Amino acid sequence: MTLPVHLVPAAALAGRGPGDTVRLDGPEGRHAVAVRRTRVGERLVLADGGGRAVEGEVVVVGRDELDVRVDAVRDEPEPSPRFVLVQALAKGGRDDQAIEAATECGVDEVVPWQAARSIVQWRGERGEKARRGWDAVLVAATKQSRRTRRPVLGPTASTADLAERVRGAAAAYVLHEDAAEPLAGVTLPEAGDVVLVVGPEGGIAPDEVAALEAAGARTVRLGATVLRASSAGPAALAVLSGMGRWR
Repeated sequence: MTLPVHLVPAAALAGRGPGDTVRLDGPEGRHAVAVRRTRVGERLVLADGGGRAVEGEVVVVGRDELDVRVDAVRDEPEPSPRFVLVQALAKGGRDDQAIEAATECGVDEVVPWQAARSIVQWRGERGEKARRGWDAVLVAATKQSRRTRRPVLGPTASTADLAERVRGAAAAYVLHEDAAEPLAGVTLPEAGDVVLVVGPEGGIAPDEVAALEAAGARTVRLGATVLRASSAGPAALAVLSGMGRWR
């Protein structure tokens, strides 16, 4: 069974090697002690979310913190190509479900998209709160799936912003139920960003599809059935991962 993963600030792992001790405190330390009931002698992984991680044994457990003696250090390189999920804001928490499962499937970056047909609107303090909620979902899913590199949460994008992102990508695919080309038939680039665009529950507006295609995106389908906003992105990531990462 894989070891539990806890996220720590990058500074906590900087310069640390075998034999050194790293303290896990704050909310993560409290969770490890009070919720997981971690004990001396157990092994776990501390990761900075950017690819560096240490594995070691718990040697001291306090009230809200614990100390880990480092046995091994590993640095996970950034995947190439990178998978970027552009997820339109959706109602009913379906966007939260989408990015949680996408994290489990290995997504490298998540971009919130304020699509024309998105009923949910991120504005002002409410928008900032929702964005913090997405970040919390990504963190929790990173730990649950035992990842040491967490997905980046990109800036909230308008359709114009998204078109610029597509222009700079190595490849970009818009998931659309009326598309003729299957995602399973594409050839992945060896490097750069592979952008997957998922619309809201009401679908992507025709002018948005046209704008993204003009920027270089290809419209593709997943299969014969129509997937919801909560499942389309993770399903597409599974298709792409099966082309290389999961072999």
